[in-house]
Amino acid sequence: MSNNMLTFRYRIKDATSGNHLQRMAWAVNYVWNFCNEISLLAWRREKRFLSAFELINLTAGAGHELGLHTDTVSEICQEYVRRKRTAKKIKLKWRSRKRSLCWIPFKGRCVRLGTADVTYKGRHLRFWESRPLQGTLKTGSFTQDACGHWYVNFQCEVEDAGVPLGDAEIGIDLGLKNQLACSDMDEPYSRENLTRKHETTLGMAQRAHKKRRVKAIHAHIANSRKDWEHKTTTEIVNRARLIVVGNVSSLKMTKTRMAKSTLDAGWGHLRSMLAYKANRLGVQYYEANESGSTVTCSACLAKTGPSGLSNLGIRVWCCTSCGVLHNRDTNAAHNILRYGRVALSGIPRL
Repeated sequence: MSNNMLTFRYRIKDATSGNHLQRMAWAVNYVWNFCNEISLLAWRREKRFLSAFELINLTAGAGHELGLHTDTVSEICQEYVRRKRTAKKIKLKWRSRKRSLCWIPFKGRCVRLGTADVTYKGRHLRFWESRPLQGTLKTGSFTQDACGHWYVNFQCEVEDAGVPLGDAEIGIDLGLKNQLACSDMDEPYSRENLTRKHETTLGMAQRAHKKRRVKAIHAHIANSRKDWEHKTTTEIVNRARLIVVGNVSSLKMTKTRMAKSTLDAGWGHLRSMLAYKANRLGVQYYEANESGSTVTCSACLAKTGPSGLSNLGIRVWCCTSCGVLHNRDTNAAHNILRYGRVALSGIPRL
């Protein structure tokens, strides 16, 4: 049985501990900025990047002076090196009290878990235990969102069930008007465009310079979107043994006039949720090249469907070759499933 990493996130009761966490977060910023400064100095003098091991040695003893655990300081150094390697930059952005969201990393051995509370450096922090913690705690962090709310994140190693709950093979077409169209359902999964729903209220708050109200609206939009995505992807994975999703590019779509709808659809989040949930249940997941899936008839494979930007409004069409009536999204989902089956079998696609 394989093991995977799963993150459990809980809201901290920060009415009494928020100020304490704030001070520790400022200490984290101090360590991060020191790593940034010393790395830039090393590059100017020796034209090389400092490793995480060197930064940890340079920050030895800082944890005691700043009120942080030693492992927290080492986690900051390692994360700094990882971010720098990914960004491929000589210097990263400085962390400040005003512009940076608070973040305090830790390792599993740094904290002690109780009943709906966690102890870090002798400080008891209570949280709302919305679901039971599973697996073995490896790492974690305290984080703050834009609204000022604190959360604790536990990254645990969990044993996967590895047994699919369903037996359906599902092809999924991602769209803008209908976010998900499945090959085994006539009706697609759809929700209202949350960005357009709240854009009037958001615009009024922005023009009035009500920063707290703007942050609250953005948080409401993000939470509503995430709630819908979790419920939908869980329902799909629970009835499947094979999931094939089209590899439509969000990046290319954001450069068109449909950018706002593309960002609201959240295709990347949907795919990542389907992938990790399928992996946990042992469901096979594959992303197929969806080129031609819209114009191809899933019954006779003739390319008689509507194509081009001018025909995007055509949602139902009839194949002139075989006479079958198709829903645009459902037909594309059937084709994507067929493409995935062919790719998984190793047979070249025609």
